[in-house]
Amino acid sequence: QIQLVESGGGLVQPGGSLGLSCGASGVSLDLYTVGWFRQTPGKERELVACISNPGGSHTYADSVKGRFTISLDNAKIATYLQMNSLKPEDTAVYFCVADRGSFCSRYDSYFHFWGRGTQVTVSS
Repeated sequence: QIQLVESGGGLVQPGGSLGLSCGASGVSLDLYTVGWFRQTPGKERELVACISNPGGSHTYADSVKGRFTISLDNAKIATYLQMNSLKPEDTAVYFCVADRGSFCSRYDSYFHFWGRGTQVTVSS
């Protein structure tokens, strides 16, 4: 059992950048597939970015390709989501996720471990 805690959300203007962090409670994420989902009211959760393990393959939603980057720190105890060229439609609650499975599923039910979420608002 691992606990995930997100940080770094907030308000940013369109075109700006924001970085999200997700720490795992004293557990190495080296054995987990990790990723980020987001959700807006009335919509289903959407997989934004993911790193599979093993293999380290990166997966991104089409809507964020070229703008968002997911990474793991060298100690494998935190994952990051760097978001550039933000748009108002990126406004959502962002959730950090992890699972012992070995691929990045676009279905939220696949991931067993979830953070509580952090709000990102893109507005002028």
